Amino acid sequence: MRTTWTGRRWRRLAGHYLEMLAAMGVGMAVFGLARAAVGLTVAFHDRPGVSFLLMATDMALGMALWMRVRGHGWPMTLQMCAAMYVPLLMLPLVAAGWMGAMTFMVVAHVVMCLAMLAVLLVHPEHR
Repeated sequence: MRTTWTGRRWRRLAGHYLEMLAAMGVGMAVFGLARAAVGLTVAFHDRPGVSFLLMATDMALGMALWMRVRGHGWPMTLQMCAAMYVPLLMLPLVAAGWMGAMTFMVVAHVVMCLAMLAVLLVHPEHR
């Protein structure tokens, strides 16, 4: 099926994308604070990969909860959550010393947002 991208469709895409970013932020704050309360934290400068994995999980949980509240099915929810973990593919660059930890964190956030946008663009029927 061919989808025509009208102004309304673009607004719906942007609205859904912003909702997901907000849900990620809330998830990161709520679940991050909950983890900190029980002592499950890792210093970013010591272990950037583990730190990122925990943060991505916090964001994925927040996004998954919000998507389920909004009535999205599990396949779309899991694809959106998987987008949070795409940047893990760059960790060998950090381990090899070819990418600094802070550069990784910045690039990882851009990559995860682009991966999430790609999922939205591939599934226009789910907005």
